[in-house]
Amino acid sequence: MMNYLMILGGFALLILGGNWLLKSAVSLSLKLQIPKIVIGMTVVSFATSAPELIVSLKAALDGHADIALGNVIGSNIANLGFVLAIVVMVSTIQVQKSFYITDWPVMMFSSLVLYGFFAFDGIIQRWEGLILFIMLTVFLIYLLKFQKAAVIDEMPEDDEDFPIGPTLLFLLIGSVGLWAGSELLIEGAVNLAKQYGVTKRLIGVTIISIGTSIPELAASMVAVVKKEKAISLGNLLGSNVFNILAVLGITAMVTPITAKDQGLIEFDILWMLYFSLVIFPLVFVPAKMKLSWREGFILLGSYIIFISLLVKSLQ
Repeated sequence: MMNYLMILGGFALLILGGNWLLKSAVSLSLKLQIPKIVIGMTVVSFATSAPELIVSLKAALDGHADIALGNVIGSNIANLGFVLAIVVMVSTIQVQKSFYITDWPVMMFSSLVLYGFFAFDGIIQRWEGLILFIMLTVFLIYLLKFQKAAVIDEMPEDDEDFPIGPTLLFLLIGSVGLWAGSELLIEGAVNLAKQYGVTKRLIGVTIISIGTSIPELAASMVAVVKKEKAISLGNLLGSNVFNILAVLGITAMVTPITAKDQGLIEFDILWMLYFSLVIFPLVFVPAKMKLSWREGFILLGSYIIFISLLVKSLQ
């Protein structure tokens, strides 16, 4: 029971911490008069991916590399197979032109590079982590310089400019919340894996990955409720890119990531590549540049099959 409470408490602190970090970061950016486009692609992207980054970094430093890697791979799968599926089953979304110009190609390329690194020797070395981070930097520079139309501030009315005191306080609370949440989540997850005799990989790919994808799901569902027309597929694809290039890139630069469970390379990453690939034809068939409940069922059905096969393979 205690392990479940630690996991739930960890998730709660991660979500609250990420939310406060986002508020403070946007407020600080507004005070520094940083352009909205930069805020959207850097500050906001970092804040929504902060749970994945903190959890993966903490797990890797504690010697639980399979949780760190499983968290990112599982989050990328969950973003498309679970979060996107739920969103389009609730409301049809229009896909922006940037999908096939930048978002999907960069996500697909990043996913293939990650697979290549692990397929070669089963390790992301520090220099490979640096390559991933440099790729992110190049992508952001390209996007900010040449594809400004691809960056949408979805709900600008939600941007708040707080006084400097509350801004720094929110930044502190958010940072502490993320740290404490990661501590509780990792300890609870590791204990749970030992209790039931399951692998850390399974815990990372399922429970932790879905939990750290909750901010993306919450933000998307809020946008649906508010009837925001600019709900873009690019947000989730961008999150996947950030998870690979920033989360794994930064984590690997701090400490090399070794895939101890070969299933991460021989099964999980292949499913991540499947979801990354299948989203392309779904955007054009049957309705061009739209995703509706039909595509949502396909994605959710694929996600259920993935989880079923994963659990079965570990029995």
